[in-house]
Amino acid sequence: MKKPLSAHAPPSPEGPYEHEGNFVRGTLQKQDLNRFLDFVVALYDEGERIFGAQISQRDMRIVIELVRNHLSGVLVTKSSLAASSGLSYGTAMRAIDAMLEMKLIVARPRTSTGLSYSLHPSGDLISRWHAFSHRGERLLRDVTTEADGERMPSRRRAAPDVAAGIIPPPVVLASKLSLGRALRMLVHADTTFMAMSALKRQLELILGVPIEAHARAIDPLHAEIVANSRRSQSRYDLIACDLPWFGEMGYHGRLLPLDGLMAEKPVDVEDIYPDALASSRHGGRQLGIPMLMTGEVLAYRTDLMQERGLEPPRTADDVIDTARRLHYPARGIFGIAWNGGRGTALGHSFIMMMGAFGRPIIDLPRTEQGFDVAGARGEGLRPTFLSEEARDTVDYMRALIEVSPPNILDITWFERASIYANGNAALAYSHSLLAHLHEAVPQSPAYRKTGYLPHPTGRNGRPIVPVGGYALGIPANIAPSRISSVWEALRMLTSSNAVKLYLMNGSLASSRISVSRDPEIRSISPFIGAIDDFNTKGYLGMWPRPPIVGVPEIIAIAGEEIHDLLSGRKPVMQALTDAQNRADVVMRQEGHY
Repeated sequence: MKKPLSAHAPPSPEGPYEHEGNFVRGTLQKQDLNRFLDFVVALYDEGERIFGAQISQRDMRIVIELVRNHLSGVLVTKSSLAASSGLSYGTAMRAIDAMLEMKLIVARPRTSTGLSYSLHPSGDLISRWHAFSHRGERLLRDVTTEADGERMPSRRRAAPDVAAGIIPPPVVLASKLSLGRALRMLVHADTTFMAMSALKRQLELILGVPIEAHARAIDPLHAEIVANSRRSQSRYDLIACDLPWFGEMGYHGRLLPLDGLMAEKPVDVEDIYPDALASSRHGGRQLGIPMLMTGEVLAYRTDLMQERGLEPPRTADDVIDTARRLHYPARGIFGIAWNGGRGTALGHSFIMMMGAFGRPIIDLPRTEQGFDVAGARGEGLRPTFLSEEARDTVDYMRALIEVSPPNILDITWFERASIYANGNAALAYSHSLLAHLHEAVPQSPAYRKTGYLPHPTGRNGRPIVPVGGYALGIPANIAPSRISSVWEALRMLTSSNAVKLYLMNGSLASSRISVSRDPEIRSISPFIGAIDDFNTKGYLGMWPRPPIVGVPEIIAIAGEEIHDLLSGRKPVMQALTDAQNRADVVMRQEGHY
């Protein structure tokens, strides 16, 4: 009889493997090994196909280091690139010289003497690398899927081409901007401009100058733009302007018309959402180029609706009924969240909801598509606080209060979005700037459980997604010597390549059609595709917040008078009459009628 092995038994000369049950089995079986070999060979084949004979496998380390540093915003010189290539110094220098000659690498002067250069991947090299990375990723995904699923016979497969419409990263400007110390920017404190801040090193590398950005909340931003326009010379090179402000900016000459600059060095305006582009125009002149576009929609929890067997609300009455059915304050879930805070926040809510009830805040001429902003004159600019639609909107907002959080008249943009993202509201009026709070956070109860609708309509309205956002403009009082370089910066920062970067780093507000339809961007959030689909259906509209001089003041007036009405400090007709009279004074002072 065999004695059991003792814990203190001397080791066998052959090790433990002679004993039954102690075999060590390899984890990489033949099929796995063949599959991995197929992947490596296919990846090599793809590299040769994309880069051709111009770049050998030996030189790929140079390409990798060059692209890595470009995307990280790290300056590269010829000697530093050679040192990081893993090749001998002489071999690396010869390879770099060959790539320079083939224009795969761009040498940009670092100083005015032109004796010192930095190296950057050319647009061609970035495009090739972009294609290579996508094909490599797909090959790896195929291998992983095959390994995790049913084991198939080993086979070679060709990687599919990179999907159409995928936009590559931006490339460096051929010459550094001639701005001296830095590019100075005044921006809005939102997710897109915070994404720009996160990309600061990369953008500085592309432009060749430091970036100094000063971020402000919406009302302080407006005040600073006005104050800056009164200085003898602007403190800023570029200003982010809210789209409804462009009427005022153009009327008072605070921004430089861009038409002449666009004629010399064009911008692809056909790729910009038409209503966003039109909003940044005044008097037939283009004053800004949209950098981000938002659309305000009604967001709703698909899971909560399905649990109760409810259909998405299409009308204002549907919203009230649905919110009541999903209003459970004892469970910490309120029917709906919206901007009720006094001032600009509530003013925006009122004019947008009123737009869905069928009338803009000023009496714009009607068209088949909606209302005419550009052609409005005289009586077409009279405020509409005493209209039937204004009274219907007030009644709707009073009904909303009953199914809203108890502090709804203190809630503004961030609080509204946070309440919905935290699962404390079944519905919410929401826009692109803060949708990341639930679209990009898997821990949010609303993550991937949110549907989007245009503003539900009143009895005289039709579906509308009010357009907002920011465009970059050049102050009219900028030093003339800076204009050419600043225009180059503006073109780059609003390009499709740059806008895609912002969306890949936290923003959900795209100003460009090509970016919204980029497969990589669409995969980030269904909200991006929803806004683009609303544009296709003709729901996007600038007229609820028209860029007409006097409208920002009217929005502020609405935010004060409607707040007094909703909080019970004024009767309905007194508040609406006071709002009409105050707004009438503003429009008369602006000389509209």
